[in-house]
Amino acid sequence: MTRSSDAGFTLLETLLATALFLIVITALATVTGQWLPSWNHGFARVQRTEHLALGMERIMADLAAAQFISPNAVVKRPVFDGTELSVILVRSAIGPNAQPGLEYVRFAEIASERGPVLVRASAPFVPVEPDASAILGMKFSEPVVLVRPPFRVSFAYSGPDRLWQPTWQGSDQLPSAIRVTVRNAVSGEVLTVSSAVKVHVTAPALCANAQAQDCKDLNATLKTDETANNPAPPNARAPNSQ
Repeated sequence: MTRSSDAGFTLLETLLATALFLIVITALATVTGQWLPSWNHGFARVQRTEHLALGMERIMADLAAAQFISPNAVVKRPVFDGTELSVILVRSAIGPNAQPGLEYVRFAEIASERGPVLVRASAPFVPVEPDASAILGMKFSEPVVLVRPPFRVSFAYSGPDRLWQPTWQGSDQLPSAIRVTVRNAVSGEVLTVSSAVKVHVTAPALCANAQAQDCKDLNATLKTDETANNPAPPNARAPNSQ
C-alpha cells in the first residue's frame, strides 16, 4: 500500500505555523502590556473621583445641618470650632444605629500610609466645658475616611459681613456659610468640586420666642454688623417726611 504525499503537514509548514502563532501571541502581549496599565490608572482615577464625591456630599450635609447648641447651661455661645483643616459642630444624630437626639461631629485630618486623610467621627451630645479640648477628649466613634490622597480639603468661614476667614472659634454665633475647597496635593490644582454651603440654623432655639432678650441682643448685633459692612450708597436719601 502506497502512502499519499498530500496527507499531514510538512516540517516547513509546521515551523511556519508555529512562527506565526508566536508572532500573534507576542503582539497581543505587547498590546496588553501597554493598554492594561492605562486601564488600571483610569479605573483607579474613577474610583477616587467617586469616593471624593461621596465624601464631599457627607461633609456638606453635616455642615449645613450644624445647630446652635451651647455646651452647657452657663455658656451661651454655640459649640463650633472651625480651622482650615478641622471642624467640630453639633447636629441631629443620623445613622441606622443612632439614638434620637444630638451628636458631636468632628472632621479632622489623620496620618495614613499614603498621606493625610480627612475623617469623620461622632459622639453623643452631653454637656461639657466650653473649650474644645473637653470635646476632643470625648470617646468618638471609629473614624470614617471621607477624603483620601492625593486630595486635601480646607475650610473657610463667613459671617454676616460675607468675608471669608480661615478660622471660626469662640464666636457667639455660627458662621453664615462654610466653604470647602478641594486641592490636589500633588499638583496644587483646585478642583471644580469645591463648594460652599449655608448653615441652616444660625440662632439659638430660644429665638422662637420673640420676647427673648438674648435673641433680641443677637439680632441687634447681626443687624449692626450687616449695616457696617454694607453701607448705603452716597446718593441714597431718606424718604420725604412732608
